[in-house]
Amino acid sequence: MADTLTRIEQGEFFLIAGPCAAESAELCLQIAGHVAELAGKHALPFVFKASYKKANRLSKGSYAGPGLDDGLEILNKVKQETGLPVITDIHETREIAAVAEVADILQIPAFLCRQTELVVGAARTGKWVNIKKGQFLAPEDMGRIAAKAESNKVMLTERGVSFGYHALTVDFRSFLIMRETGYPVVYDVTHSLQLPGGAGATSTGQPQYVIPMARAAAAIGIDGLFVETHPEPAQARSDAGAMLPLEKMGELVEEVLRVRKAAQS
Repeated sequence: MADTLTRIEQGEFFLIAGPCAAESAELCLQIAGHVAELAGKHALPFVFKASYKKANRLSKGSYAGPGLDDGLEILNKVKQETGLPVITDIHETREIAAVAEVADILQIPAFLCRQTELVVGAARTGKWVNIKKGQFLAPEDMGRIAAKAESNKVMLTERGVSFGYHALTVDFRSFLIMRETGYPVVYDVTHSLQLPGGAGATSTGQPQYVIPMARAAAAIGIDGLFVETHPEPAQARSDAGAMLPLEKMGELVEEVLRVRKAAQS
C-alpha cells in the first residue's frame, strides 16, 4: 500500500479504477481483485476507487450509495483483504476526518472543486488529494485551486468540459496546461464520456470510446488513468451507461501502455 503511493510520488504511471459506487463488499472485492491481478502483471501502481456517497444526483430517486458508515466499512474491507490503497470522494468538511481514517487519497468531486474549505481540509490530513477539474473550468484555473492545498500531495484530474447540453468534450491541450502546474495529471476517461442527463432522469455515456480516448491521452502525456468499471455495467446502480465492462480492462491497460511506450521512444 505504502509502496504504491511512493511509486506515484516518484512519478510512475498509475491506475485508479473501480465501480462508481460501493454497491457491496462482494462487488468491490471482485473488481479490486481482478484489476489488481492485471496491474500486477504489468507492474502498474493501482489505487482502488469507489464512492460511499454520490451526492451529485440529477434525480432525488437516483441511487446515492451505501452512505458514509457502511461505505467506509466496505472500503476498509477492500484495504484489509487486498492490501490496496483506496480513493473516495468527500462532499462536506464534516466527512473529512472519518474518511481520512480509511482512504489513502481524498477526492474532491468536480462540482465541488472550488470549495476552498473542502480542499484545504482534505490537504490538512496529510493524505494525497485528487482534485477533479470542474466541467465549467479552464485548465489554467486548476493551478490556483491546487495552490489552496499548500501541499505537494495533490493530483489534478481532467474529466471533460460541458459542450452544450447533455454532452462533454475533452480539450487535449488541458493535459499539457495542467502539467505546467507541476502536479501529476490524471485522465478520468469514463466520466469524460458521460452524457449528463442523457437518459432523462439519469446520465448515460459512450463507453465504446473509452479505449481510443485513453490511447489519445496516453500519447499526449498523462501521469495516471482513472477508469470506472463493473462486471455488468447495465446492472450497475450508478453511472451504468458510462462504465467500462470489467472484461475490457485488460485490453485498455495493454493499449495504453503500448502507446505510452511508443510515445516515449
